[in-house]
Amino acid sequence: MPATSVSYKCPNCSAPLSFQPGHDKVSCEYCGAELDIAAVDQLFQAKQEMAAREREAQEAKWDTADAGEHWDADELANLKAFTCSSCGAEIVCDENTMATECVYCGNPTMIPKRFSGMLKPDFVIPFKKTKADAVDALKKFYAGKTLLPSEFTANNRVEAIQPMYVPFWLFDANIDAHATFQAKKIRVADGGNQIIKTISVFNVERAADMTFERVPVDGSKKMNDDFMDSIEPFNYKELVPFSAAYLAGYLADKYDVTAEQAVPRADLRIENSVREVLFSTVKGYDSVEPQNTAVIKTEGSVSYALVPVWILTTRYNNQPYTFMMNGQTGKVVGSLPYDSKKAFLYPAAVALVVAIVAFILISLIM
Repeated sequence: MPATSVSYKCPNCSAPLSFQPGHDKVSCEYCGAELDIAAVDQLFQAKQEMAAREREAQEAKWDTADAGEHWDADELANLKAFTCSSCGAEIVCDENTMATECVYCGNPTMIPKRFSGMLKPDFVIPFKKTKADAVDALKKFYAGKTLLPSEFTANNRVEAIQPMYVPFWLFDANIDAHATFQAKKIRVADGGNQIIKTISVFNVERAADMTFERVPVDGSKKMNDDFMDSIEPFNYKELVPFSAAYLAGYLADKYDVTAEQAVPRADLRIENSVREVLFSTVKGYDSVEPQNTAVIKTEGSVSYALVPVWILTTRYNNQPYTFMMNGQTGKVVGSLPYDSKKAFLYPAAVALVVAIVAFILISLIM
């Protein structure tokens, strides 16, 4: 959480500094460091400016009002939604989809109703990968996984496979970025009968103007955020203006995270990226620790898009396993079972092979 106030702490040990009446210095009662008043003013002037920037950053708002459009009457007539009676998920489909399975829990029951109450997407990335591509990619995903149970790979069958358009909010912004870091240089010298270690502490500042385009935040609570992050990136150069025709034969998840609710996650992704970029410019030190980061949006806008995802479900020992594939690039993620016996025996087998090889080498040397 960015700091919007300044605490006067010792630059050596981070303990609180205090002014002692009757003295002309500020001292640290823990490590004994003493600083002139002018030095303290200079030291904390930058921190005060950073705190002001961070307050400004917190007050900067995204303009989410223009994300998405309203459906016209003809489009609404061709769209329906169903609510899964088992898990409550709400899925959007075209008017020709009368029966399907819930991609989240496998329940085959659906209750058709008029599709309303949702903004029309601005853009869509059409599916490029087919059902056959998804099945083949899942088999390749299994390959080389040493600890997978043999029964899982030998008898595994895909129980359900659904193409799903997943709602995403895409954030664009021009930003004014500031970050501070604490850097240290450590020098060790031999002082005869003692080793002298000198630690020099530096307050390093970095600032930059940056532009971010299409920072994605998925708009579905039901979709696993870790999975969705893992199948990124999507190629947003292939975004096309939305048309309901792209939904023909596919399902589309109805967003349950608004653009406004997605803002904190977008801010976090941008802030992490800013910190990483500015951190990479701090060189020539033995250690560097991030201190504060302020990201002030000078311009910000949000658009609403649907992106393609294949969702595959398999079952092993009566437990479902879900996998997701990027419907544009083919990247697959998911959780897999593991064989506890293999997990126990595999390290032992490796150790045995290493021991045999070592014995052979020693024998040859002898």
